[in-house]
Amino acid sequence: MQSIQMKEATCEEMQILGLSVRTNNADEMKAETAKIGSLHGTFNQKVVVNYENGAHLFGVYYGYESDHTGDFSVLVGSEESALTMTPAENKASLDTVALFAGKYLVFSGTGEMPQVVIDVWGDIWSYFSGESSQGKHKHQRAFTTDFERYTSANSVDVYIAIL
Repeated sequence: MQSIQMKEATCEEMQILGLSVRTNNADEMKAETAKIGSLHGTFNQKVVVNYENGAHLFGVYYGYESDHTGDFSVLVGSEESALTMTPAENKASLDTVALFAGKYLVFSGTGEMPQVVIDVWGDIWSYFSGESSQGKHKHQRAFTTDFERYTSANSVDVYIAIL
């Protein structure tokens, strides 16, 4: 059984290296046009993340065309110091994205992968599209950089940039 929690956090800028694609939520809802799942698979074949040294895998959402309805880029990766390339690859073949410094809402979930990630994003969409008993929520998405930070084999923190 999964549990999902939310809190506010402030993050420093961080550089993440990895592989990226351009997509949108409509395409990600259909198996024949979804790209994010295969991006994770390709990254895991080419790059080793040194988890034993405290590294984390990141899924970074950036380059938003507009909001959650438009196109955006996704990069799967980690900090440069945490990466070991397979013999056929080198770090020059990777893309780099900066996680913006600032305020984030962090939605944390624990459970079976990838279902827990799907459930956390469902909570995020519900939170930002819904209203509280006092009216609109006090948080508004910035659509700068949002990111998933995988903290173990069955837990994820999703950071949503807020204004």
